[in-house]
Amino acid sequence: MNRFVSNFTNKLDSKGRVSIPASFRAILVTDGFEGLYVHPALDAPALDAGGNVLLNEIDAFLSTLSPYSDERDQLSTALFGTSEILKVDPEGRVILTDSVKGHAGIADAVTFVGLGHKFQIWEPESFRAHLEEARTKVRDLKRALGTRNMEQRLVQDISPGARER
Repeated sequence: MNRFVSNFTNKLDSKGRVSIPASFRAILVTDGFEGLYVHPALDAPALDAGGNVLLNEIDAFLSTLSPYSDERDQLSTALFGTSEILKVDPEGRVILTDSVKGHAGIADAVTFVGLGHKFQIWEPESFRAHLEEARTKVRDLKRALGTRNMEQRLVQDISPGARER
């Protein structure tokens, strides 16, 4: 499976290195990207990370915008201008720079979170809070979708001619 799944928490060592989870490294190797592409997440205190698949998705999205538009320039700045390509050592570790650690509030440990086509790197407590918020939103969404589906079925059942079907 070529999807980043699950979550893993690892400590930074005394030199500031952290091991990328083995399952994530395997996907990056298959992807063929040399290193690890990271940029500050646009809507969370986390880092988005990946390889060629992530970069290709960013390129495809940016290509839908006019080449010299403010929107494209702003997104390019956010996605490329603040990004870094981190070197992965033979043991599968990377050194997170101060700027990326600062964005995510990372001190001595990180949580790697699979999101399918990419993964995120979080400060562990921030991720726990984010996960709780996400679970609440998903429960609310599930209820809303269930209610909406039930309402649609009721409307179909009581609409003229429904009994004639």
